[in-house]
Amino acid sequence: MKKKQDNATKWTIGIVIVIVLCFVGFFVYSKMSQNNEAAADQIDYKNQPFEGDKSAPVKIVEFGDYKCPICKNFNESFVPQIKKDFVDTGKAKFYFMNYAFINVDSTRAALFAETVYNELGDDTFWKFHEALYSKTREEDEKKDVFTEKTLANLLKPFASEKEVQKVVKTYQSNKAKAALDKDESYVTKLGITGTPTVFINGKKFTGQTYEDFAKQVKKAEKE
Repeated sequence: MKKKQDNATKWTIGIVIVIVLCFVGFFVYSKMSQNNEAAADQIDYKNQPFEGDKSAPVKIVEFGDYKCPICKNFNESFVPQIKKDFVDTGKAKFYFMNYAFINVDSTRAALFAETVYNELGDDTFWKFHEALYSKTREEDEKKDVFTEKTLANLLKPFASEKEVQKVVKTYQSNKAKAALDKDESYVTKLGITGTPTVFINGKKFTGQTYEDFAKQVKKAEKE
């Protein structure tokens, strides 16, 4: 009889442990889901440069620094494939937001690019964006390369002289600082620790391969 009681007690304890573990798991999952939803809600896409169809269901955001050699590699090696597979097919919009942290050049380039976007629009911004990364070199990471004169010269192939002067004047007035501050306000909110960092519909991409990236985009498209 005692042996049967011991077995019954063990069985009861086992059931209780399973119930507790299930409850804890459900709580953790719910908390993670809430955090993901909160992260998605924290990103304001208004007045941000993007490429793609306005009605595309997936929003891909790159947080980058124009002085970052890894960002340069990402934009030259992976972004074209992302655009081919998802942006050009109408499945996603691709945004760029600034996390200018390496040195003063980072801030100058970000402010000038924001000014180009605000004054001349998306098309000119993306051309200038690519020109900035074409100028980025690992050996110049700690040097001051993006002077105001250099930035203006980089813009000239994509804008008239009058437009360039307009951008320079607005840049000098520091009007773009609010836009840069808005981008960088997400660094703490979203737990961004370096560049490039990518979010897909508000969820941070933590995969290791392009296949992982494609899977997350396709999943976001269905949600």
